[in-house]
Formats: sequence, structure tokens, C-alpha cells
Amino acid sequence: MAALGKRRPPRPRSGVSGLQERRREAPASPPASDEETVLTIQGLAHDGRGVARNAAGKTVFVEGALPGERVEVAVHRTRQRYDEAHVRTLVEASPERVTPPCAHFARCGGCDLQHLSIDGQRRHKQAVLRELLARQGITPAGEPELLAGAGEGYRRRARLGVKVDADGGVHLGFRARHSHRLVDVESCPVLVPSLSVLPGPLRRLVEGLEAPRQVGHLELSASDAGVTLVVRQLRDHAADTARWRAFAEARGLHLARWVGREAPVFEWLTPRPTLASRLRVASQEVTLSFSPGDFLQANEAVNQRMVAAALAWLAPLAAGERVLDLFAGVGNFSLPLAAQGARVRAVEGSPAMVERLADNARRNGLAVEARQADLNDAAACLPLLEDPAPGTVVLDPPRDGAEMACRLLARHPAPRVLYVSCDPATLARDAAHLVRAGYVVSRWAVADMFAHTAHLESMLLLESPHAGQPRQGASTDG
Repeated sequence: MAALGKRRPPRPRSGVSGLQERRREAPASPPASDEETVLTIQGLAHDGRGVARNAAGKTVFVEGALPGERVEVAVHRTRQRYDEAHVRTLVEASPERVTPPCAHFARCGGCDLQHLSIDGQRRHKQAVLRELLARQGITPAGEPELLAGAGEGYRRRARLGVKVDADGGVHLGFRARHSHRLVDVESCPVLVPSLSVLPGPLRRLVEGLEAPRQVGHLELSASDAGVTLVVRQLRDHAADTARWRAFAEARGLHLARWVGREAPVFEWLTPRPTLASRLRVASQEVTLSFSPGDFLQANEAVNQRMVAAALAWLAPLAAGERVLDLFAGVGNFSLPLAAQGARVRAVEGSPAMVERLADNARRNGLAVEARQADLNDAAACLPLLEDPAPGTVVLDPPRDGAEMACRLLARHPAPRVLYVSCDPATLARDAAHLVRAGYVVSRWAVADMFAHTAHLESMLLLESPHAGQPRQGASTDG
């Protein structure tokens, strides 16, 4: 996914003792025999839950359980084809089970896999990508490359929910899994240190406001300019605004807010900073400027590895090679490719992102053609593939994927398609259109963008022997 502009990934659980608390709203399970309640976990589902079968052969998804473990479970939801359960007693533990690094893991819904070793988490993600591709008949050679960074202290943005109880009690933190309830957090070990220390002080600040119910949520981000705090404020309150300013000043934070209900207005409450993120490209740096509300890839180190992998996979770029970057955001891939000598046309659906992308290209002295188009519309997308025909197409879509673009690329092949995905299921679906049209997967990778969660990013490089030979058999309808 492009580094800035459109994504949505998970926000910052199974100490076994905390799992029951998340089940208060779940339907009660029918009574089960003693034989049925102790299960052997056979594998992990894509979302990180253990998979077992009960005495009747019915599939049971067990939160907090790992492959090879024997667990006594409590079923909290019964469905026709499967049951959902959580661990009541750990009878026999996996050697890959570890102590979660976060005290909130048993209740917070931000992380799914802190009880599994980091190496085990990454093997699981590689297996998920392999399985989802195989379901579509795609079997790349070898093992997927792993693009990974630190397991903790990596996340440079977060959104904190705020809720005030009827009795005035303030909750500030992340949502519990499968629930709208907030879990209060004092700190979060997956956040970069400059952000991790803030949840506790922020909750105490909100507790001291005169109108805490007017605070909707808080957004934190860390960049080269420091830490930025954005407050969602339903209406202005002068005394509370002064408290926010004092807090920001005391901690050296940049402070902004969205204020209003129906048509909120954005404004800076401290001097406007120049927010930027840097990418290393060979011996030079590319700087991506952004604004609050733009998407910023959460894991800076892994994003850098993804960009480096893209450049390595596409090397050597012929001087002036035409590259079409679709869903380009503000230039996460466009600018590094242009810095390597490619002639890049970068396309985004959002006019604001197009403007930001063009400005970033100018700031870096790079010749990138930034254009706006609806990339889910075949009539808007097809001309991008024909005039002039690109040598490489980069796809970096949101979770919905790039199915329309892949249907068109099946009929109008490009020599190379680099697909960067934040949802392996839509990646597999879209890549199937290309493989059926003759493309071959030559490189593939899993990027562990969100360690300790089941979320994974992935990359495929597909090459077509039919480039320049339009195929008439593939459909282009959505």
C-alpha cells in the first residue's frame, strides 16, 4: 500500500485468564461433555486462532491456542459449521508459546499473536500467503522472502478511543477484541517509545477537562518533525483548549484538532510543522511530506525494506523506462523509482493526494507525472495502460484490492507487474486474473508490517511473456 494516503490497518491479548472477559456479550454455549472440552490444536487460522476438531468432528476455532497444544476450552459461540471458543485451561503448552510483552494483551484487541514467538508468527504469515495463493491455483517457486523489523517499538501512528461513562469515569485506549468497549492502556510496547509513554498521561489529562465528553478520539503520529497529537473535538471549549495547549507545550508536541460535528474543521493549535518521512534510495534520500489525515505506513523500518525490495526486484531499470504507479498515495514507490531514473506516471483517486504527490516530486527535484483517476472504472483505467504503454505497473491498493486493473492487465499485458498488498486474500484473487492470462510469479515476499498481529503485507512480482500482445479472452467487467 502506498505509504501515505489510504490505509486502515489494525490498531493497537491471550493471557488465558483475560479471555473470559471478552465473552460477556457472546451467546452462552450449550453444555459439552468432558471429552469434548479438551482439544488438541492442529493449526492456526489466518486470523491467529487455533484450529481443532471436537469429538463430533466439528471444527472449533480457539482464541489464545497454538498448534500442538492440548487445551480445555469454553465454547462461547456455536454456529452451524463451526464453534468459537477460548482457552479455559492450558493442559499442554507449545514450545513456541512465550510470555506476552504487553500487560494489556489479555484484554486489548490490538494484538492477536503476542503469545507466539516472533519467529513462529512470521512462519505463520508466510504459510497464510502460500495457502491463499494456492487456493487460486498459484504456486510460486521456493519460499516467500521475509521483510521484517523489530517486534516491539515499531509503530509510529495510533488512534486512541475516548469514552466517558455515565458516572464520569474516563476510558482511553484501544478497543477490546470483538467489542466496542475500550481497554485502558497506560503504555503500548508496539508503539515507538515517543508514543508509547503518552496514553496514561493523556487519560489523566482528559479526566481533568471540564468537558471530556466533547473529545471523540485522539490520533498520535511520530515523524522526523517529532510527535503530533490530533484531537477530535466535537465542539470548542476555551478552557479545555488551553489545557491541551499546555500539555503539548510541556511535552514538546505538535498539536492540532478537528472541531465540529457535521462538518469538522481542521486547525493547528501550535505552529504548523513540516511533517515528513524519509526513504533511503541507494546513496540518496527521498523525503515524503504529509499532513495529518494522510496515510502514513505504520512501520517505518519495514516500509523501507519493502521499497528496497521493489527497487531490487525491478533492477536494473532501463534509463527512462516507463513505470505506471497506480494507487500511488503521496509517492512511496513513485519517488524512489523516479530517483532511479524511471519515467513515472503516478495515479491516485484523491485529488488532495495527487496534489501532495506532485508537491513531493517537486520538493525532491524528481520528474513524476501525477494524475487523478478513478481506478475502479475501466474507462478511466484503460487509457493509462495504452498511452503510452508502461514497461512496469506498480499496484498498491487499499484492502479492496485492484481487481479492475488486473482484469485490464490480463487483456493488455505489461512486461512486469509489482503488486503490493495489505490484504493477501484480495491479492490472491487479483493475481489469479494475471496468472490465468499467462503471467508468472517470479518474486514474492511477506512483509511483517504489524508484528504481534495476524495482519500481513505481501508483495508479488509477476512477469508476462505476452507483453505488447493484447489478449481477447479476458473479461474487463467488474
